[in-house]
Amino acid sequence: MKPERVCAFTDGVIAIIITIMVLELPVPHEPGWAALRPVLPLFAIYALSFTKVGIYWVNHHHLLCAARKVDGQVLLANLFQLFWLSLVPWVMRWIGEAGLTRDTVLAFGVIMLMSALGFAWIRSALLNANDDDAPIVKAASHGRKGQITLISYVAALPITLVSPGTSIAIYVIVALMWLIPDRRFEGLAE
Repeated sequence: MKPERVCAFTDGVIAIIITIMVLELPVPHEPGWAALRPVLPLFAIYALSFTKVGIYWVNHHHLLCAARKVDGQVLLANLFQLFWLSLVPWVMRWIGEAGLTRDTVLAFGVIMLMSALGFAWIRSALLNANDDDAPIVKAASHGRKGQITLISYVAALPITLVSPGTSIAIYVIVALMWLIPDRRFEGLAE
């Protein structure tokens, strides 16, 4: 199967996920900026969630553009990651209704960890599905961001039990780390 089909499917699913996420933001019923104050924590989680989902979309695109072929393992890994990303709007709704609590932040963290594991699986499956001369093999062979992400997410889960705010800070730091462009994939998407 061609990578373009997987990329197009993923693009559509992620567009739906992002649309559902924004629909979870309540619209204030009063005029004025003060009416926004109660929804600021949910808006902050929305911004973080949007950034996380967007980062996965960009990096997914880079991986698939650098791949020459996909196989069944890639498809399964892709579905696994999309399943976990599709739960982001659900956890946002829970945060909107219950607030930033230990349990809601823990659920957010589990979803982020499982999404990161899904991305690692996609990367590994693509490396296995492609020959050694494929651009993805050359571009994805080095790099520590994925390992740092997984370690950070695993560490954040028990931290959430003591300090949910610290875990949120970890998730923000990981997102900021991924906003730095990965030069290994520049030019491969053409």
